[in-house]
Amino acid sequence: MTITVAITGASGVQYGVRLLEVLNQLGVDTQLVVTKSGQELIGIETQYSLNYVTSLVNRTYDEMDLAAPIASGSHISNGMVVIPCSVKTLGSIAHGISSNLVTRAADVCLKEHRKLILVVRETPLSGIHLSNMLKLSQFGAVIVPASPGFYTRPTTIEELIEVLVARVLDLLQLDHTVSRRWGD
Repeated sequence: MTITVAITGASGVQYGVRLLEVLNQLGVDTQLVVTKSGQELIGIETQYSLNYVTSLVNRTYDEMDLAAPIASGSHISNGMVVIPCSVKTLGSIAHGISSNLVTRAADVCLKEHRKLILVVRETPLSGIHLSNMLKLSQFGAVIVPASPGFYTRPTTIEELIEVLVARVLDLLQLDHTVSRRWGD
């Protein structure tokens, strides 16, 4: 299995880092794009370095490298997760604006009918945001608001992060034990 992960400039980069850690532990082949804003937020919101984050993946690409393999439909992958997904990225994808590698790779997933999961991190949501989410959902993207459940009775921020990451892993159809399930 090959999954592309993108970390964009929305608060919540911890979700993306934790997803990469688990994908690495599961032995999933991963490709990573971190936008410049995403890189800045890794330094602001976490104790991790960009070197640590990139050490978790098989390949990394610069956000402006539109010649990267993931920019082509002929490059086979099982899908893409944008985690966190900024509303700027959401809007660009919804309107087919492929101005960087994240939006181009997402566009490829849509046109090739591959799994595209967008973990949107914004609040409150405007009508424009909601309209863009609806449009993308209608074209096959899966919209996952960064709103973890509390049924596991989390007591730490890490446990909250894991609830959301577990949902993404479920959507990728990966077997895991990252977080308890409802009723466990």
